Amino acid sequence: MKIAIVGYGKMGKMIERIALERGHGIGLRLDEFNNANYEGMTAENFAGIDVAIDFSVPHAAVGNIERMSALGINQVVGTTGWTSQIDHVREVVERNKVGLVWSPNYSVGVNAFFRIVAEAAKLLSATPEYEGWAWEIHHSAKKDAPSGTLLKLVEEMRKAGYDRNVDIGSNRAGTIAGTHEIGFDSAADTITLRHTARSRDGFALGAVKAAEWVAGKQGFHEFGDILF
Repeated sequence: MKIAIVGYGKMGKMIERIALERGHGIGLRLDEFNNANYEGMTAENFAGIDVAIDFSVPHAAVGNIERMSALGINQVVGTTGWTSQIDHVREVVERNKVGLVWSPNYSVGVNAFFRIVAEAAKLLSATPEYEGWAWEIHHSAKKDAPSGTLLKLVEEMRKAGYDRNVDIGSNRAGTIAGTHEIGFDSAADTITLRHTARSRDGFALGAVKAAEWVAGKQGFHEFGDILF
């Protein structure tokens, strides 16, 4: 495939390396220097592009999606901090008949973790003595807090029927790739579920695999659904 990388920071460069290792080509790189006001979102730039992978910034994500969808470009979106507009994005994708894969986290382990947490929340949803919490820590350069992954975990708990308060906390420090923890505590015992990323390589590999999957497809998809 010929891939466009939207957001050419650390993740963008990691995605480039893995895509090249898997035999793909990079046809376009967009960042704050050539796409600050969406000026890079042109038909000429995207000619011949099969899929765009977007790991840019929260305030630009929806604008990127709108413009690339209008150009008929299938997308993988890993940018977080925009999901209050997810219904609008679904409509944009469907109206333009393109394919889009979304996830706040492209780690295979994290997407399994979403389901593990949902099952725990389902089991404890009718047991009021267990109170829940959600916590995460990331590197100090991460722009949104709490992380999109933590918000997705809490969303999965809600969908599983856990309708009590979940106390949410975040920290930012150093170069930590990402740790997410969900817990349930009662007077008798504590249950702690934790996922710790050792590096961001797994995120980049998952994003490239999502790009391979969505090429030529239509509709709005979540990464966990296509994995499992």
